[in-house]
Amino acid sequence: MNNLKSALEMIASNTQHFVALTLLILAAFAIAYFAETQARKREIKQTGATEDMFSTRKIAIIGVFAAISFILMLFEFPLPFAPSFYKFDFSDIPALIGGFAAGPMVAVMIEFIKVVLNIAIQGPTPGFIGEIANFVVGSAFVIPATVIYRFKKTRKTALISCLTGTLCITFVGAFINAFFLLPAYAVAFGQGVDAFIAAGTAINPAVTNLFTFCALCVAPFNLLKGVADSVLTFLVYKQLSPILKLTPSLKKAAKVNEA
Repeated sequence: MNNLKSALEMIASNTQHFVALTLLILAAFAIAYFAETQARKREIKQTGATEDMFSTRKIAIIGVFAAISFILMLFEFPLPFAPSFYKFDFSDIPALIGGFAAGPMVAVMIEFIKVVLNIAIQGPTPGFIGEIANFVVGSAFVIPATVIYRFKKTRKTALISCLTGTLCITFVGAFINAFFLLPAYAVAFGQGVDAFIAAGTAINPAVTNLFTFCALCVAPFNLLKGVADSVLTFLVYKQLSPILKLTPSLKKAAKVNEA
């Protein structure tokens, strides 16, 4: 309760950054929804049938993989080339697997529910900034990857998807940290951005300003995260895909009426 009260007070005193981060959340959902809608229209045009955006199968995948993602989120650890407040975890892997199996909207929902579960069970960070950061940066990885794979499901496309997602989380993550997350964290903890830069300098003397902090600490952190998640997804998805795919009878039944 105290954490929630503190988070709400933080929002009230940091409205500008909170609104900006909230818009990023809405943008993630909008991109995923648009891509999924276009993919479904294409399937209808080609085959005359498609699966509902939130079919029973997809809802089951969201529920199971969001729970797994939340559990993985609990096992976090720092990396030696980034300040200790950046925690590495593998919680994006279930969202990527779920997105490959059921589309980008499912991937985003897994990311979102994972964060909601974390807030409900562990309590929010000041201003919900930590949770929003986790969702936005995770979405920067899974959305590009699952959108590309949604339109052409081949092994080569999966590789291209993961590479694209890794590049996106690297550059988008650094950009969002520089212009949204770090300034918001500075307000939340009552200190300037210089304090974060100093933490980076203590690890790497080449870090002298916000740009070098994001280039030498944040970008490598997210690059490693994208590569590790991609490799593990490749190893796991092939084994799970037969279970996650639709059966032929369900495909025939998945007729929809589209305008």
